[in-house]
Amino acid sequence: MFFSATMNREMRAVCKRFMQNPVEVFIDDESKLTLHGLLQFYVKLAEADKNRRLNDLLDSLEFNQVIIFVKSVSRAQALNKLLTECNFPSIAIHAGLDQEERINRYQQFKNFEKRIMVATDLFGRGIDIERVNIVVNYDMPESSDSYLHRVGRAGRFGTKGLAVTFVASQEDTNVLNDVQTRFEVHIPEMPATIDASQYINQ
Repeated sequence: MFFSATMNREMRAVCKRFMQNPVEVFIDDESKLTLHGLLQFYVKLAEADKNRRLNDLLDSLEFNQVIIFVKSVSRAQALNKLLTECNFPSIAIHAGLDQEERINRYQQFKNFEKRIMVATDLFGRGIDIERVNIVVNYDMPESSDSYLHRVGRAGRFGTKGLAVTFVASQEDTNVLNDVQTRFEVHIPEMPATIDASQYINQ
């Protein structure tokens, strides 16, 4: 048996080489894929305002655990340092760490020793941590696929979740529009207040 959240042509060809007369079961058409129980919003802002806005979100939102996605190792290191200096219980995972250290940090996060994870897309797939109820796209992912895998870290196992995406450029807007078109979802601008019962299991 083989299970996958997504299946592109290349992967399907590889699978068929190793399987005899496989039967494919599709849960839903990709274009209609939605994440049950997940609230999604965007925040339009200038690049220079991201740190202040993130700080405001972490102060105002109720969360069990949060994953904050950035686009590079250097940004992961810098943002994690800033959050730690602001007394947020933060840890970072990125490709600049050796595998042993990445596993160690992952275990700290999974064991609830840290409540905030700053990560690159290295952490965007195949990681299931039930307590994560908020994902922040500090940097917009490069594609709708990456967006799906990132925000899918929140609201796992039928729980509620919240995804907030920072939009700081026309390129960011283009990716957001592509996500909405491809997955047939509407992602509105984030309101001033959100009822916590909408994104966290009571």
